[in-house]
Amino acid sequence: MNRAAKQLTEGLVTFLAGLALKLFAGGVEVPVVTLPKVGVVLMAVGGCLVLAGLFHGIRGAEVRARRRP
Repeated sequence: MNRAAKQLTEGLVTFLAGLALKLFAGGVEVPVVTLPKVGVVLMAVGGCLVLAGLFHGIRGAEVRARRRP
């Protein structure tokens, strides 16, 4: 698995975990943090990882295209 695919997969899983926390953990009480807010943070991190994976995928395709004569 290349770097772009790995980041896309990690980002998607992280985003979905954050979405699940945001939607379904509203009634759960945990000391110090609220789970819906943690879900929003995980969604943001997952979105950044997806964007990084897309960037690396596009950038890698451009680099491979330049190497071919």
